[in-house]
Amino acid sequence: MPRIQQNLELDGVPIVRLESAELQVDVAPSVGGRIVGLLNKPAGYEFLWRNRGLRLQLKPSGSEYDPNFYGGIDELLPNDVAEPINGVDCPDHGELWTTPLACELLENRLVLQGRLARFGLHYERTMQLRGDTPWVDFAYQLTNTTDQPREFLWKLHAALAVREGDVIECPARQARIVDPEWSRFKVTQPFAWPTIEGQCANLVPPKDGTMDFFYLYELTAGEMWWRRPSAGLKFGYQFDTSVFPYAWFFASYGGFLDHYTVILEPCTAMPMSVKEASEKRQCSRLEPGETLRSHVSLYAGPI
Repeated sequence: MPRIQQNLELDGVPIVRLESAELQVDVAPSVGGRIVGLLNKPAGYEFLWRNRGLRLQLKPSGSEYDPNFYGGIDELLPNDVAEPINGVDCPDHGELWTTPLACELLENRLVLQGRLARFGLHYERTMQLRGDTPWVDFAYQLTNTTDQPREFLWKLHAALAVREGDVIECPARQARIVDPEWSRFKVTQPFAWPTIEGQCANLVPPKDGTMDFFYLYELTAGEMWWRRPSAGLKFGYQFDTSVFPYAWFFASYGGFLDHYTVILEPCTAMPMSVKEASEKRQCSRLEPGETLRSHVSLYAGPI
């Protein structure tokens, strides 16, 4: 049966471990609730990529994200690119990743919560292992505690360890490059995912110094997967497309700070700027006192 263990540390940071016969999931509540370890025990495989050049630590609000990109699974809220939103100056990659969260254990559930000091959203995440299976279930609540409407981006952000031949799967009808400067490809028009310029953009190449960054949309189902056929393993999200209608896909094949990782990013908004997404009515919005609720499931096990 699943169990939860406290009194663990990584780099001096308190860790909470959710564990079953299938999974070992390590969470750092005081560092934005980042998931720092996701081990499938029967396979002996760690799914998450980690920047070995960095120690785990909480960064001050307003810190630049890229030089402090630790890896694991974090979440971006209420924005990605630094910009003013609803009269609030929102820092690079949002506030959540630099917000310590309160931690409470309720039987076999881990409840994390905290308030974004600048933007005024209250964030709550409940995590629970689904018995002795390779599934983790998440229940979320986001509440606008201010007296003004809040428009925002909320994005899951899972950095995975990859190798050549891995496959990324998402049931998206359409895709487009976020920025040609961050891509192997130069097509600026939308294309039918995953084929672009005669190549399969969802097939991981060797570490060749390139990058990719795509918006995936018109999803036929709320799913996004990484798969390693050679090892018979897969990782993925299942989510509600009424909340997360988009899936972003960022990959560094050595081109971004020499990192070799793929990031799966179910997202509530498109494009990157919340201001631009708001003009297109393609971002989340909460009225004063309103709460957004959603469920997400994560799988990390055999194909």
